[in-house]
Amino acid sequence: DVQLQASGGGVVQAGGSLRLSCTVSGLTFDDYAIGWFRQAPGKEREGVACIENSDGVTWAPDSVKGRFTMSSDNAKNAVYLEMNSLKPEDTAVYYCAAEKRYASSCPIWYEYDYWGQGTQVTVSS
Repeated sequence: DVQLQASGGGVVQAGGSLRLSCTVSGLTFDDYAIGWFRQAPGKEREGVACIENSDGVTWAPDSVKGRFTMSSDNAKNAVYLEMNSLKPEDTAVYYCAAEKRYASSCPIWYEYDYWGQGTQVTVSS
């Protein structure tokens, strides 16, 4: 079975940092691109970091550019999201998701094939 396990969420004060992890099993890691998405209460799910195209360029919305960084450790089948200078508006459930590499679905969340269970991030003001 394919499993994506997101972890690392928590409660942090505005201006603080968190590092989310996504461990992947049940698929060939090199054949898939992992993206990070979030969903706040009453809002649509949105992308925060994902591989945009075959060149491996990472896309991120303006709201997180310069604050969020995605990285990966292929040896561990893991992808990370480093989040700095967190704001209350970053409060959401954060998900990692997988798509076939080069499918270029980023940032269209509903085109991703596999999803993790999500991890809550709460930023207090």
